[in-house]
Amino acid sequence: MSLLSDLINLNLSDTTDKIIAEYIWIGGSGMDMRSKARTLSGPVSDPSKLPKWNYDGSSTGQAPGEDSEVILYPQAIFRDPFRRGNNILVMCDAYTPAGEPIPTNKRHAAAKIFSQPEVVAEEPWYGIEQEYTLLQKDVKWPIGWPVGGYPGPQGPYYCSIGADKSFGRDVVDSHYKACLYAGINISGINGEVMPGQWEFQVGPAVGISAGDELWVARYILERITEIAGVVLSFDPKPIQGDWNGAGAHTNYSTKSMRSDGGYEVIKKAIEKLGLRHKEHIAAYGEGNERRLTGRHETADINTFLWGVANRGASIRVGRDTEKQGKGYFEDRRPASNMDPYVVTSMIAETTILWKP
Repeated sequence: MSLLSDLINLNLSDTTDKIIAEYIWIGGSGMDMRSKARTLSGPVSDPSKLPKWNYDGSSTGQAPGEDSEVILYPQAIFRDPFRRGNNILVMCDAYTPAGEPIPTNKRHAAAKIFSQPEVVAEEPWYGIEQEYTLLQKDVKWPIGWPVGGYPGPQGPYYCSIGADKSFGRDVVDSHYKACLYAGINISGINGEVMPGQWEFQVGPAVGISAGDELWVARYILERITEIAGVVLSFDPKPIQGDWNGAGAHTNYSTKSMRSDGGYEVIKKAIEKLGLRHKEHIAAYGEGNERRLTGRHETADINTFLWGVANRGASIRVGRDTEKQGKGYFEDRRPASNMDPYVVTSMIAETTILWKP
């Protein structure tokens, strides 16, 4: 096995200018990530200089067998923490051969919103708190839990340490460093309320880059769990009963909100979000009704309410924002399995472009 490790860790730059580019895209379920690699003649730092590629969409649920070719357009480049050296990860979106975005390509519509002059002028910042659960591979039960049984009730696990309270830290810390290596603006990690559940935060990121960075951070995490032999779950309520669900709280601000008088801008934005509550909920992830029950630090899915420092609200405004009269707010409604392209662009569209 030491020879295998030596080969995996070979530094290609010692002998060749060629690099490996891992093209990443989102599959037919809207949550499954796919990737394949190709050799390039030398280092590339600009996605527009990368060649387009294609894949068999009939094998990912994205095209019929008789016309299965889907085209990958490279959109963002990250350093590859697995192959290292000059090798890269390439986040792509997917199109028909005629150049039309396929239905699961949510990036295309998001990029249109983020390129609107009114949105560009507001410099929308996002910080996304991605919660997830690590499962035992063969039984699909959270790691650290007795097979077929339950640990003690919630309380000791949040941000905990200790072999009886914290499970999966090696995966979590590996992911943290790998994201920093890749160039993702990962801003922190913590253990969550339910044992075997963790969170990482991406941001602040501006506009479309928030979606690119979160998707690639998810990809890196699933690659690491593959190596560790555990299963990654983004289910918003992986365990029924008196256990916290998993969300993707989305922190948001615009230039106007970050400027003097921003608190009034925030309140108007929240009012607009309330008017479109049902539309946002419909786009905020599958199975979210199992999580948004009004319990376990959530607001009921059918109720829109906001408050300062209220973790049981749909929208939470921080104490510092209220005190300083400017800052950001947190949309607590998105589920852990949301599409960040959809959520970030929808928040910008509702708060900046939409006229009620």
